[in-house]
Amino acid sequence: MSLTDREKEQLKAMIDAGQPLPPRYKAVLFDQPHEAELIWPGKTSEVTNVVLPFQSIEQIDEPRAGTQAGTTDLFAFDQATGRQTGGWANKLIWGDNKLVIASLKNGPLRRQIEDAGGLKLVYIDPPFDVGADFSFDIEVGDESFTKQPSVIEEVAYRDTWGAGTQSYVHMLYERLCLIRDLLSPDGSLYVHVGWQVSGYVRVILDEIFGKGGAPGLPGFRNEIAWKCTSAHSDSGRYGINWQTIFYYTKGGSYTLNETYQEYDQDYVDQYYRYKDPSGRRFMSDNLNAAGLQGGGYPYEWKGIKRTWRCPPETMKRLDEEGKIFYTKNGVPRLKRYLDEAKGLSCQTLWADKAVQYVVSWGQENTGYETQKSESLLSRIIDASSKPGDLIADFFCGSGTTLAVAEKLGRKWIGADLGRFAIHTSRKRMIGVQRGLQEAGKPYRSFEILNLGKYERQYFAGIDPTLPEEQRRAISLQKEEHYLTLILSAYKAERVFQSPPFHGKKAGALVLVGPIDAPVTQSQVHEAVEAARKLRVSKLDILGFEFEMGIVPHAQDEARAKGVNVALRYIPKDVFDRRAVDKGQVAFYDVAYVDVQPVVKGASVTVRLKDFGVYYRQDDVGALIESLKNGGSKVTVDAGQVVKITKDKKGVVSREVLTKAWSDWVDYWAVDFDFENRKEIVRITEADGAEREAWTGGYIFENEWQSFRTRQERTLELTSAPHDYPKKGRYKIGVKVIDIFGNDTTKVVEVSL
Repeated sequence: MSLTDREKEQLKAMIDAGQPLPPRYKAVLFDQPHEAELIWPGKTSEVTNVVLPFQSIEQIDEPRAGTQAGTTDLFAFDQATGRQTGGWANKLIWGDNKLVIASLKNGPLRRQIEDAGGLKLVYIDPPFDVGADFSFDIEVGDESFTKQPSVIEEVAYRDTWGAGTQSYVHMLYERLCLIRDLLSPDGSLYVHVGWQVSGYVRVILDEIFGKGGAPGLPGFRNEIAWKCTSAHSDSGRYGINWQTIFYYTKGGSYTLNETYQEYDQDYVDQYYRYKDPSGRRFMSDNLNAAGLQGGGYPYEWKGIKRTWRCPPETMKRLDEEGKIFYTKNGVPRLKRYLDEAKGLSCQTLWADKAVQYVVSWGQENTGYETQKSESLLSRIIDASSKPGDLIADFFCGSGTTLAVAEKLGRKWIGADLGRFAIHTSRKRMIGVQRGLQEAGKPYRSFEILNLGKYERQYFAGIDPTLPEEQRRAISLQKEEHYLTLILSAYKAERVFQSPPFHGKKAGALVLVGPIDAPVTQSQVHEAVEAARKLRVSKLDILGFEFEMGIVPHAQDEARAKGVNVALRYIPKDVFDRRAVDKGQVAFYDVAYVDVQPVVKGASVTVRLKDFGVYYRQDDVGALIESLKNGGSKVTVDAGQVVKITKDKKGVVSREVLTKAWSDWVDYWAVDFDFENRKEIVRITEADGAEREAWTGGYIFENEWQSFRTRQERTLELTSAPHDYPKKGRYKIGVKVIDIFGNDTTKVVEVSL
């Protein structure tokens, strides 16, 4: 070790004082890696190994036409209902993908993945533009309203970039390490990034997967340039109209099927430069290269005797078929017609129309700014997987990867942090199921999963795999921190002298619900009685979940007793301190749903009667101040989408765009036999043992739905009839999803 005595003393003093060592000593103190490595502050090879149980909240399966056997080549299904009864069900998962991938890798679902053949292909398109806008446009009537991203999306992505490239690289590094471990040994990875971060991503991919290169080695295979727009104007530099797709494999053995690109005009003009009398273009190919070589066979051309390497009968047949082309020197060559060619074997420049970017006016457009085309994903999935393989996209956005996978007969897993992304993907996949059904092609059911209360426990520092008694003890220890966090985000003051209440805000007492259970009607009733004894007329109850049907019954009952109760959702955003400190966390009132079942004999239809929300997005006063004369903006205020306009003289007008309650509804679905399927989760204990547990909830089996798309804005308000097999009492679940992607469920009972 080439250090002076003085340097050794200085380093010892710094270590004793707990101070960081200067970077210049790294080469002397530590063994150096054999390859180049990207280093950033806080880099560690350790990644989370948390295992959180997945909660299955919804099962979606468009009924199939029955067959005598009640089976397909892929799975079994119920002959009466046409719904899948066994085999792999595709997964659409809402949550932080770091926790999602870790739980897939280390938890009970890993066995399902292995039973499905292993994860063969992962495509990810992580957000990479520091200035990216994650808002999205929502159509309301003839106007378009811009919905701002959720705070958790804002913090997870934009604020991560704001902390520097190192934060982005670290975020991606953790996830890539987990993806590597989840991939099957013969699996492939495609990572789609832009020029802003491509250099960094290439280095960390080499570190995690290997530099590859030679056949049989794992790691890097290709860097693909994808043309993402026809042209781009950039001041002071060349226009950037392409993005990078890195292609890696986990092992030296992997799937790579032959795929083809369209020929560009220059290639056609250069190689297909001949035309036959009918005008068909062709190129002349060497007969030997075409595999037609043989022995030495004599033939004659224009009286000149030559030797031919192809049997005379083959030569004669090809000549009669018009497939032989003679050069000026009498050399026979094989004609290859342009209209019979598959195309050029795929190269690393993807600028052909077959992988065209999404155009704003196209049927495929879902409104996502970063949406990629189905043709692009078709090429990747066709190239690196086989029918029946399992593929995944952990930044699934609007669901392009999942839609293409289903159409190409692959199994899939999709995950995203954004609630609206999950909702958009759900609608898109239902549309794919319907399209395949109409075409008489097979498709699988899919379930919507989340980490639910287990994710909240994890964020609060409670290990959900611990035994119940230990969990309860830790919960009690952390209760004050949890309450302080929620009340701080709600901008309420903590109080101790008014049990069972935890805080107060603007004359209202505040009650914070539990982290791992819904707020019930009985809890609201007890809180109302306590408020009456304290002579308080306003009560705010905050919860992550609320018992179904709690609105408006609990509020009406409280109002009759002189207490106004506001029920508000606690968003996941509260667990990010940065979001709380910035005052960005929004608590939304629980929506109101009214439905009416109509019974005719053993048949029932459900009518959606009313739906109410109480959202607000902007400070209207500040918005008006910021508007220039002649300008306008659409916003949300007091549960209405309104257009604020300031004319050229500065006069302000307000137009309500949500003319009817149904304008708020983007999607609604019916489960005609709710509570017939308990939600069972598999929990991995701290010692590695697994157990099954009932969450207390039920899986919503989506049997009928109506929803809006960008192309079709109408919405059915009455369901199709459902025939029950026998008389009795049934509970019907109705799920409504509003134009922001938030869902509300109500359960009603019918007697037949």
